[in-house]
Amino acid sequence: MLIATPPLLVLPFPAIDPVLIQLGPFAVRWYALAYVAGLLIGWWLAKKLCATPALWGGKSAIPPEEFDDAVVWVAFGVILGGRLGYVLFYNLPYYASHPMEALTVWHGGMSFHGGFLGSILAMALFCRRRGLPLMSMLDIAAAVVPIGLFLGRLANFINSELWGRVTDVPWAFVFPTGGPEPRHPSQLYEAALEGVAIFVILQIAIHGFKALARPGIVGGLFVMLYGLSRIIVEFVREPDPQLGYLAGGWLTMGMLLSVPMVLFGAWLAWHSSRRPPLNERVPA
Repeated sequence: MLIATPPLLVLPFPAIDPVLIQLGPFAVRWYALAYVAGLLIGWWLAKKLCATPALWGGKSAIPPEEFDDAVVWVAFGVILGGRLGYVLFYNLPYYASHPMEALTVWHGGMSFHGGFLGSILAMALFCRRRGLPLMSMLDIAAAVVPIGLFLGRLANFINSELWGRVTDVPWAFVFPTGGPEPRHPSQLYEAALEGVAIFVILQIAIHGFKALARPGIVGGLFVMLYGLSRIIVEFVREPDPQLGYLAGGWLTMGMLLSVPMVLFGAWLAWHSSRRPPLNERVPA
């Protein structure tokens, strides 16, 4: 019988306190700071994109000042949707028995897919109220979301949560909450794919190919690329303990929720690319 031995090279987990500042009962955590910083940087970049007519092939479809209010709507959509998505998709039996625990967001538990749907609903309501084109608003949001994803995944790493499966790769970490076995730093994989790679691809599409001029391309690319990135990382990410593997010892809830994103995103980007540019369309 062979006994697995740990790799000779295991990276030491950085001793970073998840709490940045503690003032009595008040604590500022890196995770919360990641949300705030992602929203603020995204708001700044969104306004800059909307204030650059050349990227739209003419007049911008979204006045830059509209994002001063839109960012508040999106923030509520992300937080409420993210929490509700986690309750429904990942731990419904527990919260059905402990309904008040669903309100304790400070204990952790957020779902990207839920936050994604919540932000779309928030933007749809905002655009309807302000008379703005929803698809262009979604494109701008998609262009800046990778910033928040990158910061959020780094915060997951600092919190020693959402770590990967046991491995013998030389860049493995022994996480404080993950037992004695070395594991994939799947949070860093996601930060690289969902954050850096998707951000670069979308910026190339926007600045190099004027994708904002055809509403739906940027949003479709983001949805497709995020789904693909999440599916890839799920092969090395430890599934949530209350769910485990859904079928065959390899399928996870993250994969299951990401497949429709890949299909819909690919269709939306393709469909939008076949339409004439925004500022060349003849009013009906």
